[in-house]
Amino acid sequence: MSVIAIITARGGSKRIPRKNIKDFCGKPIIAYSIQAALDSGIFDHVMVSTDDEEIAQISRSYGAEVPFMRSAKTANDFATTRDVLEEVLQKYDELGEKIDYFACIYPCAPFVTAQKLKDCFALLREKQAYRVCPVVQFSFPPQRGFVLSDDVLKFKFPEYANFRSQDLEPFYHDCGQFYFYDKKYFDMGDKKVFEKTVPMFMPETEVQDVDNQTDWEIAEIKYRFMLGK
Repeated sequence: MSVIAIITARGGSKRIPRKNIKDFCGKPIIAYSIQAALDSGIFDHVMVSTDDEEIAQISRSYGAEVPFMRSAKTANDFATTRDVLEEVLQKYDELGEKIDYFACIYPCAPFVTAQKLKDCFALLREKQAYRVCPVVQFSFPPQRGFVLSDDVLKFKFPEYANFRSQDLEPFYHDCGQFYFYDKKYFDMGDKKVFEKTVPMFMPETEVQDVDNQTDWEIAEIKYRFMLGK
């Protein structure tokens, strides 16, 4: 059985320049993803897919492999995560490496830990899932959200206007940190994968998008809180 970690780290970042190697609480943010994967002890390879030589150099210095550089086709603004993963898996296949399971880990995911990765892999196998996706519950029920209509606030779902929050069905969203796949189902396409994607629930204190500087500062506060500092 072969298991690999694929950390997707494109060089271009429009909203936060050089985001994937920006200092986060004392070291490049990508280092946290690399370290978590290495410390988990479940991967035969911990690799970084990048088109950027500086990212490659930093990744290697923290123990990751960069066996090949990302192609121009998967380094543009329109390439999807699936495009990147398919390219990496094809390269390993060409190298004669048979992959059974793999994790996709984002480079700006300091809340990923070795234990979370181990738990995720165990859940994938226990549930015989096609994919495990970490999720977090929306902090406010979307059913009671507003939309603008002629500059006036209106309920998007007026039928829920008088419902108590605790009486509404909980909604969840993707944490945007990592995923674990059974490769044979990944090869069948996203439609197949979604037939049996199993959730792994995360606390809100350990989930934060980092799309702008304010997000970044909040993420650092949450990270220190997670460590008890």
